[in-house]
Amino acid sequence: MQAEIITIGDEILIGQVVDTNSTFIAKALNKIGISVYQITSIQDDKAHILKAIEEAQNNADIVIITGGLGPTKDDITKTTIAEYFDDVLVQDDAVLNNIQSLWKKYIKQNLSQVNIDQALVPSKATVLMNHYGSAPGMWLENNNKVFVSLPGVPFEMRALITDAVIPKLQSQFELPFILHKTLLVYGIGESNLAQRIEKWEDSLPSFIKLAYLPSLGKVRLRLSAKGRDRQAIVLEMDKQLNLLLPQIKDGFVGFDEEGALEVLIGKQLTAMGKTLATAESCTGGKIAESITSNSGASAFFKGSVVSYATSAKIDVLQIDNALINKYSVVSVQVAEEMAKKAQKLFNTDYAIATTGNAGPTKGDADAEVGTVCIAIATPTEVYAQMFQLGNHRVKVINKAVNKAFEMLQKEIFKN
Repeated sequence: MQAEIITIGDEILIGQVVDTNSTFIAKALNKIGISVYQITSIQDDKAHILKAIEEAQNNADIVIITGGLGPTKDDITKTTIAEYFDDVLVQDDAVLNNIQSLWKKYIKQNLSQVNIDQALVPSKATVLMNHYGSAPGMWLENNNKVFVSLPGVPFEMRALITDAVIPKLQSQFELPFILHKTLLVYGIGESNLAQRIEKWEDSLPSFIKLAYLPSLGKVRLRLSAKGRDRQAIVLEMDKQLNLLLPQIKDGFVGFDEEGALEVLIGKQLTAMGKTLATAESCTGGKIAESITSNSGASAFFKGSVVSYATSAKIDVLQIDNALINKYSVVSVQVAEEMAKKAQKLFNTDYAIATTGNAGPTKGDADAEVGTVCIAIATPTEVYAQMFQLGNHRVKVINKAVNKAFEMLQKEIFKN
């Protein structure tokens, strides 16, 4: 069974908004065994919408549309869908009641006619109630094909996909079992990894596919299996993982399904009752941001100092200026001292420190662009390494973040 996702909005096509909706929908469909045939982004234009729906009907069994359901004149998806299905819009009283309730509780203003009109839906549609916004989801069927129209606001769309669309698809169709296992591998390059596991890869059964997903110092190895016999798939996947893991044990840090590396680190620190702080220069707080973007970080993460300028390292972290003058601000010695000072300042068990030159020009040090020093302070020691991470600023920063987590993970998992 195949699906097509259509996102509607000029803001996507001009790059003003990043289309995260398609990513979420594709993942949700894939988990229940529905393959995404195509993802299309189109204008808020009647002819374009009609053409896209017609083409999608020929391509897929399920068409999911997001966007264009707002109260303004440029939101024409609903009327266009009604035209495509030779239908008319009618008021749905339950939707109107939902809108009135939302306005009374949150907006506290009189409803305007454009808001009331959001209760209009195609007469042939099954309404999917949107409890977080005024635009309902709509489910229509035609020639054994399913069409679902959802609001483009991400949190509204996600709730409807999770609470309404996925359960309805699962109840209506007999779907295959699909299993993904994505291994997180740090410190082993893609080509080296491929060479190392070549024989194992060549021996994989036909119903298990392997994909390499490299990204700035890490590689995700995704194993995907699909079929009707759930037990057989699970057993074979376990067998293949047991064959693979010994070959990559020096770089394997966990499974992507369990969360990113910073999530795994957080879980381990929490389980150990240990704490962490950071002192960041060239990474500009990105390590701390990666940590605190996940719920539960307060259980182990105490805080961060973004000592971007040399003066901040001296004034805030109390790094001895003589040390900086002797070794340079971009040095393993200064990185180690930053980690120790952060550890002491926040009274933590572990600390990460970064100092470097991300470019494109040299800063307070003479270090070449791409030079980064990363230090890890543990309850018993502190050590640092110097890396050359290239000459592209964004890549240097992201590589440094990934390398810092890799180094910390190795220390934590020694315990």
